[in-house]
Order: sequence, then C-alpha cells, then structure tokens
Amino acid sequence: MQRWRGYEAAPGGWGRSVVTIGVFDGVHKGHQATIGHAVARARELGVKSVVVTFDPHPAEVVRPGSHPAVLTEPARKAELIEALGADVLCVVPFTPEFSRLPAEAFVHDILVEHLHAALVVVGDNFRFGHRAAGDVALLERLGRTFGFGVEGAPLVAEAGTVFSSTYIRSCVDAGDVAAAAAALGRPHRVEGVVVRGDQRGRELGFPTANLLTHRYAAVPADGVYAARLVRRGGEPLAAAVSIGTNPTFSGRERRVEAYALDFTGDLYGERLALDFVAHLREQRTYDAIEPLVAQIAEDVERTRRAVG
Repeated sequence: MQRWRGYEAAPGGWGRSVVTIGVFDGVHKGHQATIGHAVARARELGVKSVVVTFDPHPAEVVRPGSHPAVLTEPARKAELIEALGADVLCVVPFTPEFSRLPAEAFVHDILVEHLHAALVVVGDNFRFGHRAAGDVALLERLGRTFGFGVEGAPLVAEAGTVFSSTYIRSCVDAGDVAAAAAALGRPHRVEGVVVRGDQRGRELGFPTANLLTHRYAAVPADGVYAARLVRRGGEPLAAAVSIGTNPTFSGRERRVEAYALDFTGDLYGERLALDFVAHLREQRTYDAIEPLVAQIAEDVERTRRAVG
C-alpha cells in the first residue's frame, strides 16, 4: 500500500481511482464495509483504490480542546486499512485553512484535480467542506458535473445498534470492552511505552508493566481487565490489567498496569499493545495487603480462563 502525506502527493500521470473518505478512527465494522466496498469496486473497474483520511482529528481544529479519544493510533490505522486491500492511504493534514475549504472546492481540488476519481464511496452520513456544508446529495450533483459516480455505503448495525466511532468510545469509556470488540470486529487496543512505576506489583509478587499511553488514547474505565499483551515480533501474552489510581495505596495518578502471566523478562522501554478481552471487576480499596494479594491471584486465574 502506498502512503501519501497530502493529496498533492499523487504522482504525475496518476490515472482514475475509486476514492473513499473519512476519519476512520477505529476502522470498525462500518468502516470496514465502506473501505471494502471501495476496494472491491476499484478491482472491478481496473483502477486503484484510495482511502483519504485526516490528521489531526478535524474536531480538534474546528473546536480546539474537543479532541475525541483516539481508538486507533495512526500507524495502527494504516495497518488495518492496508489489511483491507487498499492501494493508497492518503493522509490529509487537517489545518485551519483546509477546514475553511468550501465543499465545491473540496471536491474539485481533491477528487477531480489530484485523485481523478471515477467513483467515490462514502457512508450515508458523510459530510464535507467548510462547516460540513456538503452531504451525499451535493456530492452526487458535483459528480454529475465532473464525471464521477457516487455510491453510498449503508451504516452497519447489529441488534438495532449502529456501529460508529462515537458508540465505541462510549463502550470503552464505560469499560464495556466486549461491546467495543463486537463493533470493532477485534479487541480494543491501547498502546504505549513501558516506564518505571512504584514497583509495588513486584513487591506483591506480581510485577507489572506501567504503560505510558498517548494523551488522547481511548483508555477503558477504571477497573481490572483480561487482555493480551502484544510485543513487537513476539507471541501475545495473557495479561491482567489494572487501570486506575491504586486506591489501596492512596494513589492519585491514573495508570495502566499490566501483569504478563508466565513471563519473567524485562519490558522497560518497550512499546507494547494491550488488546482488551474482558472486564473482570471494578477497582476496590483493601484494608490490608493479604486480601489484595489474594484478589490479584484470583484476577490472574480469571484472566487465564478468559484469554485462553
């Protein structure tokens, strides 16, 4: 998959293409259906498929301070889109100037002049241009003018719930990692670098990796979870994960700490990922160390069963 920074990176002589556009945070089942449809149509037409997305999240530029929690970091999002078979990932820098681009100019500059769209595939709720003034109906009218087709990809829903990034963020925020996984089509992932913590876990017999996450990462609600710890180039490990402030020790800093089962190596400085499988329990405060250690031992066994 080719990766372009900005639509201006389209090479000279670039032919026609099938384009799909969106933030695609999470690359959830709905996104997968839209991108998959674009890839399939491109193959039918014998042209390249282009996925256009934005960085940073448009909300942060349009309404500073409103950046939503990020379900997939840029590198992970690119991996997931590549796995869907896209030929090109075009990441457009979303600047204040770009946000003011009128809908008609958005279509002409990006889709017509640079990407030479033969077909544009978007979700039914797609909006574009300054103040999100453009919708699918306008895109279709402009397509007739400039000679490209438009196909809407219907929203994906199960049991009456429409899958969206907003819905998945609400699941993660509530600690419902099972519902998030159902909408994503895979476990929700949190990534970070292992840094030194208070080393209390080691003293208790359960040494943990203290994960420093991205400031906008969609970290699940406080609690204890079963997860898979993923190392670069290594086999996934079952991990019991504690998220919170360590109330038993009067902690104040919110942390993500993972105890990797049956692992004795050193993880400091490594970049890891945690794929959340199940919510085990809420955070609790203990009056003594012994019941805390007994509870952690139970969490470990429940993790072993949940992860398999």
